[in-house]
Amino acid sequence: MRWWLVRELAGGDRRVRELVTATGQPQNLVSYHLRQLRESGLVRARRSSFDARHMYYSLDLSGCSRALADAASALHPALVLVPGSPVAGAAADPGTAVRRERRAVLFVCTGNSSRSPMAEALLRYRAAGQVRAASAGIRPKPVHPDAVAVMRDRYRIDISRHRPAQAGAAGAQPFDYVVSLCDKAREALPEFAGRPARIHWSLPDPAAGEDGLAGHVAFERTADELDSRIRFLLPVLAAATA
Repeated sequence: MRWWLVRELAGGDRRVRELVTATGQPQNLVSYHLRQLRESGLVRARRSSFDARHMYYSLDLSGCSRALADAASALHPALVLVPGSPVAGAAADPGTAVRRERRAVLFVCTGNSSRSPMAEALLRYRAAGQVRAASAGIRPKPVHPDAVAVMRDRYRIDISRHRPAQAGAAGAQPFDYVVSLCDKAREALPEFAGRPARIHWSLPDPAAGEDGLAGHVAFERTADELDSRIRFLLPVLAAATA
């Protein structure tokens, strides 16, 4: 049951009711196993910014990587894995892996002012230009100065020239994946041409202090989480291309 839940969460963040539907199991059983996974450091939970009555569960891929590495080394000393490495094996060079055909990814949040432009820039940076990345918002507004500062200071990436785009207009272009970065955006996503695959990452708005943090620190935490998730997204893009 726990493996089933982990496999489901590997495709994106989910609410309990969605996991109940996906597994066909009673809610109390699903909730019990989610609690076990959280206590093991494999799954995280965050209250929805769209509807506070719900919790979004996400897979801690770095935690899973460490646990797999520990399990392998405990089983046999020859089974040495590198903990925390999302691009081991065939996807170790994301640029090479995706080079045959550039995948297109659109990131969407509410304002296209912090989370989605940061994600767009990080994916372009991590994929060495071999993935076409874009971003848009449900209600676009100017890029946040703290987002600009964090991207400049931590990654030497300049997003100061980013111009917010409206999700509906961006949806006229073909994309392979659409990644919603907040719960509000997920509920308001328009239809996109070509029916791209959808992924949801439930990230708090750093400008609103939704996760108990505020100011520059909140933007740093958001950038760190985006970078971690994007590193794990690259092998998915490589596998889709293959």
